[in-house]
Amino acid sequence: MLLSVLPWLFPSALAAQPSAPDPIPVPLRDLEFGQINFLHTTDTHGWLAGHLQEPSYSADWGDYISFATHLREKVEAQGQDLLVIDTGDRVEGNGLYDSSEPKGIYLSEIIRHQHIDVITSGNHELYQYNTSNNELLTTVPNFRGHYLSSNIDIYHPTTQELVPLAPRYKKFTTKLQGIRIVAFGFLFNFNGNYNNTVVQPVENTIREDWFQEAIQDKEVDLFLVAGHVPAHSPEYRAIFRAIRKVHWATPIQFFAGHQHIRDYARYDSKAMALASGRFMETIGFMSIDGLSTSNRPTVTSTPVFKRRYIDNNLFSFYHHTGLDESSFPTKKGVEVSKMITEARNALNLDEVYGCAPRDLWMSRVPYPHPDSIYTWLETEVLATLLKDDSRRSVPAVAILNTGGIRFDIFKGQFTRDSASIISPFINDFRYVKDVPYEKTQLIMDVLNKQTKILEMSENADALSMTELASPDQRDVAKHAASNQEDRESQLLSMTAGSHQVPLVAKREDLNIIPGYTTKDDAGTDGDDTIHSPISAYQVPNCIQSLLPTNETKMPETVDLVYINFVQPFLVLAAKYAGLDIDFEKDSEVYMPNTTMSDLIRDYVEANWKCE
Repeated sequence: MLLSVLPWLFPSALAAQPSAPDPIPVPLRDLEFGQINFLHTTDTHGWLAGHLQEPSYSADWGDYISFATHLREKVEAQGQDLLVIDTGDRVEGNGLYDSSEPKGIYLSEIIRHQHIDVITSGNHELYQYNTSNNELLTTVPNFRGHYLSSNIDIYHPTTQELVPLAPRYKKFTTKLQGIRIVAFGFLFNFNGNYNNTVVQPVENTIREDWFQEAIQDKEVDLFLVAGHVPAHSPEYRAIFRAIRKVHWATPIQFFAGHQHIRDYARYDSKAMALASGRFMETIGFMSIDGLSTSNRPTVTSTPVFKRRYIDNNLFSFYHHTGLDESSFPTKKGVEVSKMITEARNALNLDEVYGCAPRDLWMSRVPYPHPDSIYTWLETEVLATLLKDDSRRSVPAVAILNTGGIRFDIFKGQFTRDSASIISPFINDFRYVKDVPYEKTQLIMDVLNKQTKILEMSENADALSMTELASPDQRDVAKHAASNQEDRESQLLSMTAGSHQVPLVAKREDLNIIPGYTTKDDAGTDGDDTIHSPISAYQVPNCIQSLLPTNETKMPETVDLVYINFVQPFLVLAAKYAGLDIDFEKDSEVYMPNTTMSDLIRDYVEANWKCE
């Protein structure tokens, strides 16, 4: 383990955004470079300003541009190559994207200043008509020759012709090493896209002639599969097997996403996958040594793969580039940081709605704990504010999927940006009247406890109950299923979906702060920063709130109120609860023009005063 202890360096370092906290000096592991090196981002969801309340992740997109520039100079000086990868979900989840009208008018311009060698779409780019069109008309041209779309088609808004969102694949040779690469760009088998796009299942795509012809190439040193696909997934396994049928020994590097976790998968000794977290918390680093090249086509040794999960802050960036506060910023990086500041000011993202009296956590405390954000939503926000004027005298049960909440609330100022971060989605509320109260409890039981019933149903291919929870909860659930000792408490040694283990390092006199301590297929030394672990608990797929009326007894029938994202899941759950409801015909809008973000903002303004 390469380890540098840096509790004294860079005492005056400042993050690029004026309101961001200073990073904290911490012990770091070094990067290990190879013939070819990669930087990887995924699931950034608009967090280009970095984290303004968390020092560990306080660098912004401009800092990342400077970091990539310097790292490229460093490896090229050694005769090596560097490629930058992004695997989608760049939109939805932060005020920098969500607060503009139309959404994202600043984001595309900021992102394009980073040189990205291979870029793909995520599922969030496809949820809305305007978002997917913006990918086709803006992001794809901004990264022409680098944007790949192996299994996504779109109806062109002008011609209405169904066309590939971007080229299916490309072949290129690296600048210095002469490594011949065939690259693809995939999305997992996603079916929640707007009807102007078509996502073809990966298993069908890899049988198409163009893919089979691409993998028949004999003069290839590395297959690069970038995609918004989990590292451990049947889709990537299928691609791996397809390539291995033709090239039994050619190295394959997968770049993954979607689950919002740090992860690393080993398919065989020459095929690996890297997933690099979420929300600009992580810059993934990958290196490969021992590859054949156009200059050395006969290398037969097993390649060496190395990975690091870099905490997105200036201390990590300074250390890995060997620079400091005065020598690190580049002209373009500074310009982009200024663009972010100006965009945030134009959107008034620092407007304060109120001040949170305490931290509220998604998974750091068990549900229903008083400090659980879901308990707070159930008992305070939904129970007091979710009431349609026309249905005020009618009791109601409100159902919210926990995946509709995307981040913790920290004690202190709650801003316009915070509201977008916590609940970025534009889903409306709907309701069905006269539902027996007991049946609503059966529905909740099916959604949360009887998911196998739904997964075995006739619509199993169309729905996965895991989509109701936040992406990182899928990893929590996976570990919960295999962790018999902690079954009762559901406590897992995890951080943001990454399994926790003690680090083998002397901790005396080290400035160790809570954060990621990742265990993956390569072991426990992947994080560049040595952290102390943070516990995480499994939470239900959905929560419910009984909206009160003047009645003192439990109602016989209620309005069943829900976020419209949940409706396809309710269709199945209601069926298994013995209800005959046509949700398309029988449901109506509840509290028109109101979103979950609106309710949270209204609650904060009314109840969380700043001293």
